[in-house]
Amino acid sequence: MVMVEETYLPLTLYAPGLTDKKFQEFCDKYPNFSLEYTTEGELVIMPPTDPETGVRNAAITYQLMKYAIESKTGRVTDSSAGFVLPSGARLSPDAAWISLNAFQSSKPVPEFVIELLSPSDRPTITKRKMAEWIENGVRLAWMIDPRAQSVTIYRSGLCAMGRKNEPEVRSGIEQLAGEGPVDGFILDLRPIWNV
Repeated sequence: MVMVEETYLPLTLYAPGLTDKKFQEFCDKYPNFSLEYTTEGELVIMPPTDPETGVRNAAITYQLMKYAIESKTGRVTDSSAGFVLPSGARLSPDAAWISLNAFQSSKPVPEFVIELLSPSDRPTITKRKMAEWIENGVRLAWMIDPRAQSVTIYRSGLCAMGRKNEPEVRSGIEQLAGEGPVDGFILDLRPIWNV
């Protein structure tokens, strides 16, 4: 058993070749923490979020859920849901949308994810996580930074120049329109900025 002191979190341990069973056993030993596993074999242990981040995340999940119910196009998960990606990574987005067809899969991968930076998040780790989402089938991903009041947009596929899409940063905005898999979704950012 690893002793985990919350003041040192997030913590990254190297554990190559971790099976689904071993990962689940590790999760069961540390139920108060959120755990993820990267393609590179890194086990990331994160503390519970702070109340402000919880309020922001609830506002995001509520708006995405409302869109899914009204459009009848997919399912929404919150930050407690984990996904096993084709690469073997096991990640949990703060919010995700999955089409009805993809949801029927034995190992569904969301088409759209939102990651919300909390005070304990390390932006470099979250940026790597965003790239991992896109490399594993997510078509659109938003990384929301409430301190900078900015959203970084990650898109799958190639740009008009035939190169991989580069992330796009938008700052000073009050809302953001979905595209691709969540065309028609509008995220009101004011409840996230004004906590």
